Amino acid sequence: MRLFHFSARVMGIVFDLMGVGGSLLVIVAYFSTQQGWLDVNDWRFPTANLIGSVMILISLYGAWNLGAAVMEAFWLLISLYGLWRLKKR
Repeated sequence: MRLFHFSARVMGIVFDLMGVGGSLLVIVAYFSTQQGWLDVNDWRFPTANLIGSVMILISLYGAWNLGAAVMEAFWLLISLYGLWRLKKR
């Protein structure tokens, strides 16, 4: 028995919102560094990129795109590396 049953349309909307939200998070983080509001050596920059890439990867479950998945997987790995490098300091 399923506890929750959502229509494909509702799930499509959820995945779209997840993808748009993740994209906005990555864009805002990048724009903030360009404006000088956020330093790339601040933990919040790779964290925002990590969360954004995970959100985009989740959204791809609803509409698979191999190129986007590869891009976001590398974005996620680079963000993890950035966090690891900051923690190592």
